Amino acid sequence: MPAADAVAAVRDIEYAGLRTIWVQDYSGVDPFVRATLYLQATTNLVVALGVANVHARSARTMAAAAATLHEAFPGRFLLGLGVSHTHLIDDPTAATAPPLQTMHNYLEAMASAGRQQSPPYFLGALGPRMSALAAERTHGLHSYLCPVRHTAVTRALVGATTWIASTQLVSMEADALEADSRVREYLAVCTSMPNYGRNLRRCGFTDHDIDTVSADLVNALVVADEPAALHARLDEHRKAGADHVVIQFVPPPRPATVLARLCAGLAPVPTR
Repeated sequence: MPAADAVAAVRDIEYAGLRTIWVQDYSGVDPFVRATLYLQATTNLVVALGVANVHARSARTMAAAAATLHEAFPGRFLLGLGVSHTHLIDDPTAATAPPLQTMHNYLEAMASAGRQQSPPYFLGALGPRMSALAAERTHGLHSYLCPVRHTAVTRALVGATTWIASTQLVSMEADALEADSRVREYLAVCTSMPNYGRNLRRCGFTDHDIDTVSADLVNALVVADEPAALHARLDEHRKAGADHVVIQFVPPPRPATVLARLCAGLAPVPTR
């Protein structure tokens, strides 16, 4: 969305009663600038960056931006860090470096660079070693494209005190056949990325499940936007150990559709 429209949207979202929105580092806009605009335009809304690409910014730059937002909006900004995907990393050398060592070094550099109080950090983590690093060095972790069983396995690995933010994909399509085809197309793009494929295999899915985007895979990753089914799935994540569940509508709908869904039944915002 254009910046002015997005700022108006987050005001509506806060008015609708939502407490946290998540922004990502992929859509061609700077997530720190967008986070600043959203925080400035709202009163209590929390903005979580899930996740910032560590290859796109030096550790010093990342630490300074995060500390500045934390100072200006204490308690309302959360910073996620991730190693991204190979095809999104400009430096060929960095793209082939071991992700775990890359993140370890980056966290060390951020700790050395930071002189101000920082917001809570968390890692984008799928595998057990990155999850363990998140538990050891940060407040927690954020997972994406993972079934409920991943939440349970991760909680058992990291212990009771590490913050876990799982993601639940939700289909808004009214027509079942159209929803199935469009959701499967979206998942096929995601599962073609090596790190997601490896993680789904760790979760027990076969090459056939991943290559064909099987019904079992779809059902494990996506739930319909229907009250009983959605509440049940969110409860499953919480019982498995999630402290926070991020809802992402898939395949990405038009912004107006999402806002209508989030703000349904509410009166217009009195003032902007």
